[in-house]
Amino acid sequence: MSLKSERRGIHVDQSELLCKKGCGYYGNPAWQGFCSKCWREEYHRARQKQIQEDWELAERLQREEEEAFASSQSSQGAPSLTFSKFEEKKTNEKTRKVTTVKKFFSASSRVGSKKAEIQEAKAPSPSINRQTSIETDRVSKEFIEFLKTFHKTGQEIYKQTKMFLEGMHYKRDLSIEEQSECTQDFYQNVAERMQTRGKVPPERVEKIMDQIEKYIMTRLYKHVFCPETTDDEKKDLAIQKRIRALHWVTPQMLCVPVNEEIPEVSDMVVKAITVVGGHSAFIYLYVVLRMEPSASPVPDIIEMDSKRVPRDKLACITRCSKHIFNAIKVTKREPASADDFLPTLIYIVLKGNPPRLQSNIQYITRFCNPSRLMTGEDGYYFTNLCCAVAFIEKLDAQSLNLSQEDFDRYMSGQTSPRKQEPEGWSPDACLGVKQMYKNLDLLSQLNERQERIMNEAKKLEKDLIDWTDGIAKEVQDIVEKYPLEIKPQSQPLAAIDSENVENDKLPPPLQPQVYAG
Repeated sequence: MSLKSERRGIHVDQSELLCKKGCGYYGNPAWQGFCSKCWREEYHRARQKQIQEDWELAERLQREEEEAFASSQSSQGAPSLTFSKFEEKKTNEKTRKVTTVKKFFSASSRVGSKKAEIQEAKAPSPSINRQTSIETDRVSKEFIEFLKTFHKTGQEIYKQTKMFLEGMHYKRDLSIEEQSECTQDFYQNVAERMQTRGKVPPERVEKIMDQIEKYIMTRLYKHVFCPETTDDEKKDLAIQKRIRALHWVTPQMLCVPVNEEIPEVSDMVVKAITVVGGHSAFIYLYVVLRMEPSASPVPDIIEMDSKRVPRDKLACITRCSKHIFNAIKVTKREPASADDFLPTLIYIVLKGNPPRLQSNIQYITRFCNPSRLMTGEDGYYFTNLCCAVAFIEKLDAQSLNLSQEDFDRYMSGQTSPRKQEPEGWSPDACLGVKQMYKNLDLLSQLNERQERIMNEAKKLEKDLIDWTDGIAKEVQDIVEKYPLEIKPQSQPLAAIDSENVENDKLPPPLQPQVYAG
């Protein structure tokens, strides 16, 4: 999906949120722009093609080996038994790939006892086991009570669900994509069976599917959320580092139509951040100061990440989006548009930096009931969240209408944009928040002053170096133009009369005489 950055703000065509195959459902970047249904069709088509190619390759290799073996047998006589076994083993190794691929599309054989599987599994801490067991028991009781109202159909659904969970226990060695395919196939088969055999109305089918998803994903969560075999954790760290580096981005840069100076709007922004999972120390302090003393914001801080069921995580995203729409509506005093929503959602993600963002997105994409992602408000809001994350990953100077020089300085931490002085504080605004904004502004000013001083000091150092080099060059030019010649030392001067050979003929010097008076 191509995102566009304009002077009026961030804009994404609503048509680009839909499946690129033109089926009318919402697409997803994780599915290369396809919806869940079209992506699965493309995936199965590619897998079938790969299987066919693997079969053809295996058959060709087998024919070549048989021909080579027959030629060797005719020229060298009957081969030994050992050589035959070697050839048979080699052929089996060549065809092992194909049988492995076929195994992905069939139910795994239950080899080995269940006791051995449990012994090999990693044992979590007793406290985690206790907490998981309590929640699992609660969800199981709710699921059974819910199915009792459907009598025979409910019994059949419970039986199929238990069989699916038992089958997934033996498929933990498969990749997470293959486990996702098994889960999506189960969703589709159960829904179709209820509609065709049970004649269950679509509205009730949706409710039953929600309960099935809650039941099975509560049990599978610890095995399929952010597994070690994927790079989900690496992506989480990368996006968190990226968001921390973009902490200087202001609402004005994103053209966010939200005025946080309005108390009602500020509360909605805080709720949106806490619902989506803001976890930084600043957000926690800000929420504690803004919320009423009787309210407890701690559970909401990690709400989305703490949910186990994909539908509950989607509900958090939906509530966050509705808070954003309400904040825009209060600020503009008119209904919010889609062009206003996406920049504000990007700002909320940047400000909240939700924990394990990529893992939660991947978990929803892999194991959520596909009908929720393809249509409805949940699918719309989730698709916009994926677009917001993609925008943050590719955000550059042009996206924020900045010069490349300023963008590089902000990203490196050399300086930060000047914070505007908040005006018109409401009388009930917290003094701690006011002081915090003043301190942030003061730090920004000190940072700018320090940067100016450093620039002037570097300029002075450069001028001194240039002046020294200039003087040295002038002296060198004078020395070259007027070279200094040093002559050898002449004979020392003797007495003035030393060379006069006629000294003896000179009269004697006058002597003073004393006359008596």
